[in-house]
Amino acid sequence: MKAKYFSIAAGLLLMALSSCNDFLDKTPDTRVYLVNVEQLRQLMVDGYMGTNIAQTCELSTDNVVDNNAPPTLKTGMRYNLKAYSLADEQLFSWEDVNKANDNDTPSGVWSGCYGAIAVCNAVLERVAEFEAAGADANGELSEDDKAKLNAVKGEALVSRAFHHWMLAQVFCMPYGTDAQNQEYQGLPYITEPETLVNPQYERGNLADFYEKIEKDLLEGLPLINNLYYEVPKYHFNKQAANAFAARFYLFERKYNLAVHFANEAFQGADPSTLLNDIWRHDDFYYISDIGRHATSIERPGNWMLVSSYSTWWRCFVSSGRFACNGVAKRGTIQGPGPSWEDCKYTNSRTGEKFSMNPSYNGFCGTAGGADYGTYYAGNCFEQFEYTDKLAGIGYCHEIRAEFTAEETLLVRAEAYIMMGMLNEGFADLHTWDENHRNNLNQTSAYRELTMSLINRFYTNSMNDVNLQNENDPLNYNFGIAKPIHIDEVCATPKHYDIDETGKVVANSGQVMDSWKLTPEKLPYLQCVQHFRRMELVHTGMRWLDIKRFGLEIRHTVRRGDDTFTYKLEKLDKRYAIQIPYQTIVAGFEPNKRAESPVDAKVEDTSAYIVPVQE
Repeated sequence: MKAKYFSIAAGLLLMALSSCNDFLDKTPDTRVYLVNVEQLRQLMVDGYMGTNIAQTCELSTDNVVDNNAPPTLKTGMRYNLKAYSLADEQLFSWEDVNKANDNDTPSGVWSGCYGAIAVCNAVLERVAEFEAAGADANGELSEDDKAKLNAVKGEALVSRAFHHWMLAQVFCMPYGTDAQNQEYQGLPYITEPETLVNPQYERGNLADFYEKIEKDLLEGLPLINNLYYEVPKYHFNKQAANAFAARFYLFERKYNLAVHFANEAFQGADPSTLLNDIWRHDDFYYISDIGRHATSIERPGNWMLVSSYSTWWRCFVSSGRFACNGVAKRGTIQGPGPSWEDCKYTNSRTGEKFSMNPSYNGFCGTAGGADYGTYYAGNCFEQFEYTDKLAGIGYCHEIRAEFTAEETLLVRAEAYIMMGMLNEGFADLHTWDENHRNNLNQTSAYRELTMSLINRFYTNSMNDVNLQNENDPLNYNFGIAKPIHIDEVCATPKHYDIDETGKVVANSGQVMDSWKLTPEKLPYLQCVQHFRRMELVHTGMRWLDIKRFGLEIRHTVRRGDDTFTYKLEKLDKRYAIQIPYQTIVAGFEPNKRAESPVDAKVEDTSAYIVPVQE
């Protein structure tokens, strides 16, 4: 009877389902079945994170202040602004984040990177099967198919390496000595598609994690072939892949390798012909035009562009609480520098006078009439995708120029400087600076960058740090130059050989004490970190530099009626942002971090408070 009953029930169910537009006649498995080389190539479009590290990382840096805290430039203003995200205050205070899990939080970074890695692993699994069989569903592989398959394999390997590397920059301590890396917590290096529900992974150590990144990078790099991309700048093309290798080795302090791969990225071109030409334009009608131009595939120096679902720009303009304001603004896009120190401006609204690189004049947006902060539109502007224009709904996008000629030039400059090749390093710094004076109206006070200007400006800046109250935001330095502890972060810069085919020779690393930081190199390294801070403002990359340089920074935050200052020290365990709380709840080992210590409680500033003018 039971069998007959189920048979009847099944028949009734089948009749009912057949009248519902055959909805369930389709296979409920939503996985993509990869059957030929072309499908693998197309799938790699999704082999890149669709989330953004900017908000998670930038809020942790000295590029942002809390506008609700005491006025950092003594404007007399005190605000009561709400954070855009519930996670913002936790990130700003270097706390574990458990109040939000959207795309711009650590959860978004984690899932975005591992999601991209999952795509790469799915592709690589099929690549191995096609290689072993010498055929795909279309039959035996032609020579063109084999070449295309190699290119797909190269892209997947480099992308897998990059996204694991990015996870390490956010959730791990900075790369250190061999002993430190053996001690530091690593992350799971995923090389196969997941087939289990809630699989458990060992974290391992940072040394093993970086070795696996390097293995994928060096295996994939020679296979990259631009001919098989429809739009190369949306993928790891030759230039972008070599730029990643240059950055990877710079962060490991393998400076000769950083120079080698930076040169490979430039492909013999004069870097000055590849740099941002935005300063030449005076025909932008909307500030959004600046953002679109800066992230255009037409720009020769944009080597890889990645689209992210992100509301990071709205954090500035819709909230205004955590923004590039006060000393953060003066330390970046509206502050002095070695060659533009005498380029003076006045805020007509407040009467405040300040130095600024003229190239940013007219290319910055403001929040709250400049009271809440300023942002450079080329690095931080939303491009909205309408799904229904009448309803005004859609998706917020930010395009990340993930690898550029500008950043790679500064990578090479730093590597040269740390190798003691000051003239070569200075030449790259001069090229960067010279590019920022193109088509400027105010050039009379803009002096040509010289080695003596670099030495004078950054030596004076460091003297200000040493002689003045470091909590005084009105000093000359504005936090531009900070004590650099790179030799304490990683005390073993190493020289590696490269053979005649361009491959890195394994186990040839020789510790180079001469590549450590010296007083002679210090002003030039300060210049590099300053130029990088300006070049990469709003992108989150400053956080990566803070960690590898061992910079110490303070954040002043208002909580209720009280204001507190927190200090992040060199090699602080909070350099490693905490693993997303959902992942920890699922059984993953968390980062070993200290609580945010209160460095000082700021005195009552009620005497400074005046009504906010509408």
